[in-house]
Amino acid sequence: MTDSTPTLKARLRTDLTASMKARDALTTGTLRMALAAVGVAEVAGDTARELSDAEVLAVLGKEVRKRKEAADAFAGAGRAELADKERAESAVLTAYLPAQLDDEELAGWVAEAVEQVAQDTGAPVTPRQMGVVVKAVQARAAGRAEGGRIAAAVRAALA
Repeated sequence: MTDSTPTLKARLRTDLTASMKARDALTTGTLRMALAAVGVAEVAGDTARELSDAEVLAVLGKEVRKRKEAADAFAGAGRAELADKERAESAVLTAYLPAQLDDEELAGWVAEAVEQVAQDTGAPVTPRQMGVVVKAVQARAAGRAEGGRIAAAVRAALA
């Protein structure tokens, strides 16, 4: 980047160094795993490349989702200590993600997207066009709402 704003990946590395100096094992391990996931994403595909901040956010979002799913699985299996560890790792990574949309804000974005699709097609939006509306809201939300929440809000608006 040409400006003085550090990239998200650089911030992760800086925070990793700080957590290592502070001997914070949880944060150190979590940030190492996150940076490894970013590295894997960078070399995936035909050529290696540097990820943009938006792409790094997407990787971190996937890692948070994995941790939440693992925590639920461990809790369901009666492994509370492992579930707690996964939740703690999820909390560390969540600090790097943008603030999540609240339900009212998400509903407003869905209503705007439905209105836009109706204008584009010249006809009322039906549940068959749910994918078009979901795609529009996801593009605008850019990591601030999970796909499942967006789909549920669109389904409720079109019902």
